[in-house]
Order: sequence, then structure tokens, then C-alpha cells
Amino acid sequence: MPELPEVETVRRGLAPSMEGQVIERADVNRPDLRWPFPDNMAERLTGAKVTALRRRSKYILADLDTGETLIIHLGMSGRMTVSGDPLGQFHHTHPAPEKHDHVVFHMENGARITFNDPRRFGAMDLAKTAQLEGHWLIKPIGPEPLGNAFNETYLIEKLSGKNTPIKTALLDQRIVAGLGNIYVCEVLFRAGINPKRKAGALSKARVASLVPLVREVLSEAIAAGGSSLRDYRQADGELGYFQHGFQAYDREGQPCQTPDCDGTVARITQSGRSTFYCPKCQR
Repeated sequence: MPELPEVETVRRGLAPSMEGQVIERADVNRPDLRWPFPDNMAERLTGAKVTALRRRSKYILADLDTGETLIIHLGMSGRMTVSGDPLGQFHHTHPAPEKHDHVVFHMENGARITFNDPRRFGAMDLAKTAQLEGHWLIKPIGPEPLGNAFNETYLIEKLSGKNTPIKTALLDQRIVAGLGNIYVCEVLFRAGINPKRKAGALSKARVASLVPLVREVLSEAIAAGGSSLRDYRQADGELGYFQHGFQAYDREGQPCQTPDCDGTVARITQSGRSTFYCPKCQR
């Protein structure tokens, strides 16, 4: 599933063709994805101007001049691609429609934004912009890891007394927004923290050290266009490249990259997800 860097990369790729532009026509080709689409979604989107394209956690938020916001989640296999961009930032013209092109935005500027999702775990909803923070998908989400609200004091307080493993705690979207399996593995590797350690048992200094590392890993991943493992593509159809710099994730059986460590990366399962770490230098 795309994590924060992948979603942010897609948002940045869509912005030149969507922000400040009118949706001339919206084609909604099925009644649902993971959940049913909102009533009259095509009609509510057609003719609306996208005033801003934002991101909250793993959601893309398109604010409209109608007073509503379109909430978009890519799910496991969802892709949003741009074609026919009049700004000349994308190379290809409009491709032929594909089987899993479930929602298509025909922009007034000539661009076409296509949401393709073979597995249909993605989602879209419309909510009043003024009430967006109270929407059931958005309300429980914690602070953005690249924002000021996510700081050492906050994280120390949130993890204090928690009996769950540190990896599980960092994956909790109520604690911090947008972190997923890949980037938590990478952060804990750089921090030298064993993913099985109880979050509440870590010293304040070790918890505090996680904050800059979270920002560092996410920023590097965004700069690389995210990580492409299976279905993920950027808005122009290109792959992300951060997977080539993995230090822990998906490196089972390979030598640890920590200087002077002769350990080997291991894989365990935590909460149904694969965790990659070095048992020798992550403590």
C-alpha cells in the first residue's frame, strides 16, 4: 500500500494539471471501490474548480469551489496518472481506456486524470470542506510527521507506558500520520532500535531520536519519488526509486549495512506484516 512519500509524490505530480483548474467532466464507471461512492459523485464533481490539492496522511484532498473536498485513497493498487497535460510536463497523449479505469477526470485545460485500481481497495468520498477534520476517515489521524506538531515532546508523551512493540506503535495512524511498514523498518534500522522493543520501555532520549530520523527517511523517499515494489507509479507513470536505497526493508539474509556490524538482516512477522531488521545492532 502506498505510504506517505508515494502519496505526496502523486499529489505533487497531479497539482500542475489540477490545482486552479475546472473538472469539465467526471466519469464514474462503477458504483463503488472499497466502499460505495457518494451519491451523484459525477454530477457534484463536473464543473467544479479544484482550488487546492493537499495531502493528509495517506489521503489526497482536492478542495473544490463548491465547498466540498474530494477525499482520495489509493488503496493497495490504485494509480492516478495524467495524460495530455497542456503544460508539457508529461510525454504521452491520452491512452486508450483500460478495464480498471474506474474514475476519470477530464480537465478543462485538456489534461485527463485517470484513477485505475485493479484490486479496488481504493476509496473516494466527498465531504464539506469546513467539516473535513470531523470526517470519519480524517478525524482519528495523528499529526503529520513533517509538521511542527510531531516533535520530541509529543512522541515521548504518546509512547510513555505503551506496552506495544515500537514498530506497532509507529504504525498507529492515531500516533503519527502516514507511516507504513517500509518506512518504519527503515527508521528503526537507522535508530538502532529493535522493532520488538516495547515502546514504553525506550528511554526518552531514544524516543526523541526517532523524530528527526522519521523526517529524514520520509524526505529522502519523497525526493526519490517514493518506493515502487508492485503497483505504485508516479503521476507521470514513472517508477519511484527509493527501494534501491533500502537499508533494512526486503533485505532478508543480506549483510547489515551498519558500519562495523557483521550481522545479517532478518525477517519476522509482527501484526501480520513482515519486519526487517538486524538482530545484532538493533537493540
